[in-house]
Amino acid sequence: MMLRASGSIFRTTVLFPTPISSSSNNNNNRIDYSHFLNNRRRSRITTVVCGLRSCKKKKPPSMVISKESVQVIHALKLARNSDDKINQVLKSKLLRLLKADVLDVLAELQRQNQLHLSLKVFEFIIGEEEAGNDALLLQLYSDMILLLGKNKMFEMAKEMFDRVVEKGLKPDTRLFNEMIGVYLQDGNTEKALEVYGSMKGLGSGCLPDELTFTILIRSLMKNGENELVESLKKESFDYVNAPDKFVQKVQQIHAKRHVNLVV
Repeated sequence: MMLRASGSIFRTTVLFPTPISSSSNNNNNRIDYSHFLNNRRRSRITTVVCGLRSCKKKKPPSMVISKESVQVIHALKLARNSDDKINQVLKSKLLRLLKADVLDVLAELQRQNQLHLSLKVFEFIIGEEEAGNDALLLQLYSDMILLLGKNKMFEMAKEMFDRVVEKGLKPDTRLFNEMIGVYLQDGNTEKALEVYGSMKGLGSGCLPDELTFTILIRSLMKNGENELVESLKKESFDYVNAPDKFVQKVQQIHAKRHVNLVV
């Protein structure tokens, strides 16, 4: 199959799914995505020329999407100006995909920074997902909060974080890190530190990690908050492996960026 867009040709690897008997599909009208998180590889691989993707950011080499997923993405993008048409595509096309392919559609739309379509597919998945699959739900919320932060949709990102709590889900380290990043992008250092403090107070394995300290320290160093920076460096010794090397690495990266800006 060859698809062209604006005179450019883009190549992507496509995996064709192993057929699933219709009887198994009829017995399960709800969608359960959990066991597809760590197993998205398929047996048969081919290369398809595709012009449906944005060329602003290359697709990760490890990410593969099926032909059916590409078709759904194309249909969604054609319908993007009408919520009614989008909902029709979701019900008539997305619902028919294999469970892993639905997640791939969402991931690809997020990679292309298709915010509105990503939100639509996200809400569709959340509506179909059964309770009890906390790990998947937290991953989906984290990915959406990251995308909202990139698009400066700070209030919406905060509302989505509140939804996680309202649903009775327990935020994990990744989700907290994404919210810290959102608050820092919004210039709200106080709220970012408040989220950091919440992580330390959970006492259930959800603790700050290297990424937590990296984004906080770099942001505070950039703003000249030297006292807070030194405090965080000391606290990192309780949570990070090889803290001396970690702190040195963070300082070196910040120094290089500062030199580049000066030059």
